[in-house]
Amino acid sequence: METSLEMMDGGGVKYAELNLIAIFDMIMTEGSMTKAAHRLALTQSAVSNAVARMRLIWKDPLFIRDGRGIKPSAKAQTMWLEIQGPLAAIRASTAPAHFDPSTSVQKFRLAVSDYISNALWPMLRQYMETHAPGVSLYAVPYTSQSAHKQLSENEIDMAFGALSPMGAEIRLEHVFSEGWVCAMRHDHALARGALALDDFLAAEHLLVSLSGNPVGAIDAALERIGARRRVAVTLNNFGGVPSLLLSSKLICVLPAGVIRTHALKSEIHTSAVPFDIPPFDCQMAWHVRNDRDAGHRWMRALVTQMCDAIWVAL
Repeated sequence: METSLEMMDGGGVKYAELNLIAIFDMIMTEGSMTKAAHRLALTQSAVSNAVARMRLIWKDPLFIRDGRGIKPSAKAQTMWLEIQGPLAAIRASTAPAHFDPSTSVQKFRLAVSDYISNALWPMLRQYMETHAPGVSLYAVPYTSQSAHKQLSENEIDMAFGALSPMGAEIRLEHVFSEGWVCAMRHDHALARGALALDDFLAAEHLLVSLSGNPVGAIDAALERIGARRRVAVTLNNFGGVPSLLLSSKLICVLPAGVIRTHALKSEIHTSAVPFDIPPFDCQMAWHVRNDRDAGHRWMRALVTQMCDAIWVAL
């Protein structure tokens, strides 16, 4: 007897075989029939035959050739969003009802900047050594531009950073907020008093840009007041900021926690930013496919608890 999943897709289809749904979901997740076949331990011909049947049942091309890859049709994208809820419920019902961190060997891949990992990883690892010794934690390079692709293609479990809404299939949860500071070495000429806007604009600036773009949130805020600064140096990580500031005349605007959680914090002077800029908001993002996974829920709760201790409670 065939197992089926009830669907209402607006095209008259009421039932589709569950195995077709699973293959469809994997193709959408991987963005490739070849990769989907590998993940499902199926031959490419089996996946191709399944796609042919999908097209017949759902009366849509579903996947269109796009260069060397494939591009989902509008209907495929809509259907994929609609099946995430039922699929999550099925996964939850067939997965172990209880997650025991003390015996779990689950691996978590988190896309984070070094700003987040430098502060969060020591606390997480200390907790895991006692309560979840078999759980593995992998840091994956992060940019806000790559997070949606990483989550959609199941390359990561969660992403953390200044993220904006990425569609209905990506969940967002606010983790913490904090203000900005202007950092420099203690004997810098601008470290003697309140920082004036004219002096700020005349200085040479260091910008942390994970993507390599030499324009950031600070420049957008300055543009709103009709001002510009000179970014003399960019850096693709936060950890190197203090040592670079200490060896130069550069100043750098960055989230206050970057300095507050750094080992060289006592050697860096911070001033208030001389114009209005919204706080830095860190969001946690994950795909809806993991909404009800017990291990993911445990990790999300643990990270939120740790971030509260590091950023919110201070």
